[in-house]
Amino acid sequence: MLNDRMQDALNEQINAELYSSYLYMSMVAYFDSLNLVGASHWMRVQAQEEMAHVVKFFDFISERGGRVILKPIAGPPTEWDSPLDAFEETYRHECEVTGLVNTLVDLAIELSDHATNNMLQWFVSEQVEEESSADAVVQQLKLIGSDGHGLFIIDRELSQRALPQTTGTGAAAGA
Repeated sequence: MLNDRMQDALNEQINAELYSSYLYMSMVAYFDSLNLVGASHWMRVQAQEEMAHVVKFFDFISERGGRVILKPIAGPPTEWDSPLDAFEETYRHECEVTGLVNTLVDLAIELSDHATNNMLQWFVSEQVEEESSADAVVQQLKLIGSDGHGLFIIDRELSQRALPQTTGTGAAAGA
């Protein structure tokens, strides 16, 4: 059974993950408006990954005898100054999410909740990849500056991103 504090914190994380997906879908719309189909695709995959994270937390809470409580999701921004600005926001956002995951780990350790700590280690590793992949795009966009040809090449590369296969937990994963 989940400790009430842990359950509340995990429910807050579900809200944060839903917001992340919502933010990235807003970026999909932004990139679509610029006809940058590769960047749009990259963000769509990012949004789908965030929804997979929601499912992992949701299923974990249920499996531990807890109750998922969904809360309102804040509206995301809808405009950015440039593709670089959007990807810089993506990187900053992923760093914030890393902080949230680390806080969850700290709470699990404080509560001696080894099962939750074990589950959260997947997210610790995932956040390393999330930050790295967003930062890689930021660095590439910084290198090309305002070169439209370079943006075209990066956009084409971004269109190659595939959605990683994730596994859920428990009975819900097999459904």
